[in-house]
Amino acid sequence: MSSTLNVPEIFGSDVFNESVMKQRLRPEIFTSWKQCIETSTPLELSTANEIAEAMKDWAIEKGATHYTHWFQPMTGITAEKHDSFIAPAEGGNVIMEFSGKSLVRGEPDASSFPSGGLRATFEARGYTAWDPTAFAFVKDGSLYIPTCFFSFTGAALDMKTPLLRSIDEVSREALRILHLFGDTETKRVVTCVGAEQEYFLLPKDMYAKREDLRLTGRTLFGALPPKGQELDDHYFGTIRTRVSNFMRDLDEQLWRLGILSKTKHNETAPCQHEIAPIFTDANSACDANQLIMLVMKKCAAKHNLVCLLHEKPFAGVNGSGKHNNWSLATDTGRNIFSPGKTPRQNAQFLVFLAAFIKGIDEYQDFLRCTVASAGNDHRLGSHEAPPAIISIFLGDELNAVVDSIINGTNYTDPEKSVMRIGVDVLPAIPKDTTDRNRTSPLAFTGNKFEFRMLGSSQSIAGPNIALNTIMAEELGKFADELEQAEDFDAALQKLVCRTFTQHQRIIFNGNGYSSDWTEEAANRGLSNYPSTAKCLPTYIDQKNIDLVTRHGIYTEDEFRARHEIHLDAYRKIINIEAKTCIDMVLHQVLPAALHYSRDLCNSIKTKKELGIACEAEMQIAQKLSKSSDALYLCCERLQRDLVHIPEGKENIVNYYHDVIVTDMEALRAQADILEALTDKSYWPYPTYSDLLFY
Repeated sequence: MSSTLNVPEIFGSDVFNESVMKQRLRPEIFTSWKQCIETSTPLELSTANEIAEAMKDWAIEKGATHYTHWFQPMTGITAEKHDSFIAPAEGGNVIMEFSGKSLVRGEPDASSFPSGGLRATFEARGYTAWDPTAFAFVKDGSLYIPTCFFSFTGAALDMKTPLLRSIDEVSREALRILHLFGDTETKRVVTCVGAEQEYFLLPKDMYAKREDLRLTGRTLFGALPPKGQELDDHYFGTIRTRVSNFMRDLDEQLWRLGILSKTKHNETAPCQHEIAPIFTDANSACDANQLIMLVMKKCAAKHNLVCLLHEKPFAGVNGSGKHNNWSLATDTGRNIFSPGKTPRQNAQFLVFLAAFIKGIDEYQDFLRCTVASAGNDHRLGSHEAPPAIISIFLGDELNAVVDSIINGTNYTDPEKSVMRIGVDVLPAIPKDTTDRNRTSPLAFTGNKFEFRMLGSSQSIAGPNIALNTIMAEELGKFADELEQAEDFDAALQKLVCRTFTQHQRIIFNGNGYSSDWTEEAANRGLSNYPSTAKCLPTYIDQKNIDLVTRHGIYTEDEFRARHEIHLDAYRKIINIEAKTCIDMVLHQVLPAALHYSRDLCNSIKTKKELGIACEAEMQIAQKLSKSSDALYLCCERLQRDLVHIPEGKENIVNYYHDVIVTDMEALRAQADILEALTDKSYWPYPTYSDLLFY
């Protein structure tokens, strides 16, 4: 990136955004598109044709030759099929053509995408539909059009469609509450999200030598290096030149795509880094995070690096997460979760806070399931990420406010002003000024909630769908009650007090890493699912099915399909890891150890013939022999257990967790012993010291 780069000038330059549309579309066409966005009504084909023509001309000027309907299937990543703009013309020539029909609808083959039973294998048709609320952009010579993805029967096969449904639903229910407070200005409530992204960078040549990294995204073997992250010298440290060049390049690419990349720094573990964007609406944030992950990988390759997004690439050091900062705002620009300066604003804030607390308490299992994955199992609960127990951190001041409402007592803030508890006469509630609790899964941080359980590789759509739907459910119940009240203020006070009292168990401001909290959480009746295998059965509890179908987020078939896909993904990931373990042991680890052992034994034999002492070689050779035998037995056990997979998807998942993962851990233990014993010149792939401190 040039030192003279004009950021305001390049920002969004590769995006067909509202400013570009206003310049290139006739006023009546632009107005028609705006009305479509504001009223959620479909575009007329004639309008779509004009937009498509303008979009094509703009994209060609940017160097595009193709277009693609960019969508988010239930793989958790994105998909794209590229078609060129060319069409045959007279005389063997071609013209560049793009119609409104091509813009609004596509028909990619859906047969190889996970559907969870929503369609049979022979029913290959899938359809993409333009999301006019998300801007198209040019990347790598193609016009990318954000779309939804659905089956021939209309079932949602993607992450975007249910997210859009949940965004509409929480807006509808939130407006009911705002209208009760006399807010007639707000026409829409916007879900706001900022997703911080952690990742690792490794040299491409070292990555290429590790079969486990190439096939699974994490190291399945690796003895701990003499130095890890104990000195805390990497966190916020000076960024090495090679990485800094990558980050500069990454920022420029993201800015051109209109992504508000704001913060970059070294994270806790060696080779670990973080990028954080500025808040935007949830739909744009989800698209942007998918683009960030995609661009990071391509940009790293340009710099002879590899970007790892696995939740736990290395044992013994921190893994990578994704902090999902979630809030609600009015279309007039007011953050609903920002405590206000007037009694009425404070009362409104407390209603939304109460709805959030109640919803998280009642649907904690559902929310936990949205971050369940084979990769995240290695991270959650370690001293680097929140525990698997869902709880909410409010901070000292806000927690004191809640306690005073529950107990009917006066609250005194740090300035010693007294707060009366009558909701209609609340003075200003202090904005939380306490330090955020990094051990909390859900922490209130002044005007938003930071959901810290997400894994670094996952789509943020699932957790935000859950947060939106849970919030819509509780706000709807609150509105039902308050709309019938004769005395609104009295009913409001009663509702807030009752809700805080009944759901205070979910509030925890202490150390989530402590063993005492595990015991206390159990006493409170909070659920604790430390693994994906134990967690996923609760996903399709009837109350969760009722929740999502009642609000039209999923049909029951769509919801059950996602459960099937989660189960299937877990099984496949562990199966790939197990087979990779076996392959590496039989073709790399064991041969290297045996080769070194053979050379040691030859040395021992030669020394003995010469009458030279060889105690060191004897001891090492004996340990090598013992661990090699143990490794081979562990490998045989893993191979044998992979053959005896039980029937039934939930039984399979439990078997993979309880048996196969345990076998892999035993195998790794022996392999790591051998790595520590074997001469480095014999070892077949880069060690942790090589990778983390290149």
